[in-house]
Amino acid sequence: MSWGTELWDQFDNLEKHTQWGIDVLEKYIKFVKERTEIEISYAKQLRNLSKKYQPKKNSKEEEEYKYTSCRAFLATLNEMNDYAGQHEVISENMTSQITADLTRYVQELKQERKSHFHDGRKAQQHIETFWKQLEASKRRFERDCKEADRAQQYFEKMDADINVTKADVEKARQQAQIRHQMAEESKGEYSSILQKFNHEQHEHYHTHIPNIFQKIQEMEGRRIVRLGECMKIYAEVDRKVIPIIGKCLDGITKAAESIDQKNDSRLVIEAFKSGFEPPGDVDFEDFTQPMKRTVSETSLSNSRGDGKSEPKFGGKSKGKLWPFIKKNKLMSLLTSPHQPPPPPPASASPSAVPNGPQSPKQQKEPLSHRFNEFMTSKPKIHCFRSLKRGGGGPEDFSNLPPEQRRKKLQQKVDELNRDIQKEVDQRDALTKMKDVYIKNPQMGDAASVDHKLAELGQNMEKLRLEAQKFEGWLAEVEGRLPVRTEQTRRQSGMYETQNTSAVNNCAQDRESPDGSYTEEQSQESEMKVPATDFDDEFDDEEPLPTIGTCKALYTFEGQNEGTISVAEGEMLYVIEEDKGDGWTRIRRNEDEEGYVPTSYVEVYLDKNAKDS
Repeated sequence: MSWGTELWDQFDNLEKHTQWGIDVLEKYIKFVKERTEIEISYAKQLRNLSKKYQPKKNSKEEEEYKYTSCRAFLATLNEMNDYAGQHEVISENMTSQITADLTRYVQELKQERKSHFHDGRKAQQHIETFWKQLEASKRRFERDCKEADRAQQYFEKMDADINVTKADVEKARQQAQIRHQMAEESKGEYSSILQKFNHEQHEHYHTHIPNIFQKIQEMEGRRIVRLGECMKIYAEVDRKVIPIIGKCLDGITKAAESIDQKNDSRLVIEAFKSGFEPPGDVDFEDFTQPMKRTVSETSLSNSRGDGKSEPKFGGKSKGKLWPFIKKNKLMSLLTSPHQPPPPPPASASPSAVPNGPQSPKQQKEPLSHRFNEFMTSKPKIHCFRSLKRGGGGPEDFSNLPPEQRRKKLQQKVDELNRDIQKEVDQRDALTKMKDVYIKNPQMGDAASVDHKLAELGQNMEKLRLEAQKFEGWLAEVEGRLPVRTEQTRRQSGMYETQNTSAVNNCAQDRESPDGSYTEEQSQESEMKVPATDFDDEFDDEEPLPTIGTCKALYTFEGQNEGTISVAEGEMLYVIEEDKGDGWTRIRRNEDEEGYVPTSYVEVYLDKNAKDS
């Protein structure tokens, strides 16, 4: 079926149809462009999502990835990053293979269509020109025939009239002959033009127009085929990345299957095992006998008159081991210095005001004053602060439980051995370089290497001494860990406070400067406080009730113990008003409370709470 024969008279409709075909191509190009933009946006969002949950370098999150579940999650994030890359590949391939290629083809198609319809219009104008010539020749022939008829009638009328002269009759006859001749000439011209027009019209409708329409039909066929090919490419671009996406998903599945709950449980044991032995049985204390009462092993006090204490449990313990209580009230009691608060800043930004003064002494219970009397020495305050905040700790890690201490020492020994090996490698390399210089003086001065070799030797000696020191501590810890007797202190829940002399001599008796966990029992270092009072103090973990609110007038850094930082304009809760020392105790949430200078805040007390 040919458009030239079937649609010979539908030139305008074909023109509209071919334009519609080009519009369809452009619509498809726009569709693919929007798909590529979606793929790029989706890939970007996937990459950002993967990056968001990646562990931050040098952070606590990196330690979490020793667990198989966390490693599986990290593998999932990496696979999602690769998954995003495949969507970028889809976008790139669709842009290059469909959008760009099809855009060029549309431009070529428009030019071809324009050329074909230009030829069609030219052929149409040509046949219309011949038609106009035929119409003009026809009208002229018709006019000449009518003129010849009138001239003949006029001649016959003159010839029949007896009153007309012979000359007039002759003139009328000649005029009629001239008109007849003109009519014959017009007839011949009309006949010639008619034949020529019929020939041109036959050529137009059977040759020229069919050829033009055939080219347009072929052009339209190529357009349809090209659109189908692009749709196939569209599907193939997606299909090609499916295997890789499948591998990404297989990787996620493999990572999930690699999770080992037993291994993670073992790592938890390694991370938190203290090495202490559980407490033994509590001895029975017979109060019916008029004898001296033995001191509980878990008590923080011994009899002052005894030269040697017998470790026993007693008193009101309730199973609580107070150094490990999450909200330890002792911290706020012992970290409260006694300096006056700083004056309010002259401007709205008191960042330049030093935070040297610290929060006031807390005046709550008599036990607080008792502890403050015991803990007046600065090393003691540092010890308790280290317990709460996990201070830097001594060099030999004696503040840690035995098992954790062993792990830290082992890590330190391994690190020092690696450093020593690096120094050895550098020394060997320099030694070889020196030998080359000695054999070939023109390559360099051998004496120039001696200084560096001497420096490396000193560094290696320092590292070896350091390694020997840590190895000694490690051997000491490993020698203690396997053997557990009743005489080695039951430390699974005990924390021993040290007096001033014990803190100053902590290096000699293997005691931590922070006053944390110790390996040896020190009889003189125990505080003379009844265990019952101690447990009563730390069993009560209820937070203080709020008595009002306050608004921060200035920014306070609060870098010292007992204080809390606030921002200008921040609203907080008041839990203890100023006792005349210039400090107000406030709370931000359940875990954040401390002192701020009273002059830095505007307090709104709740009258009902204050009265009660």
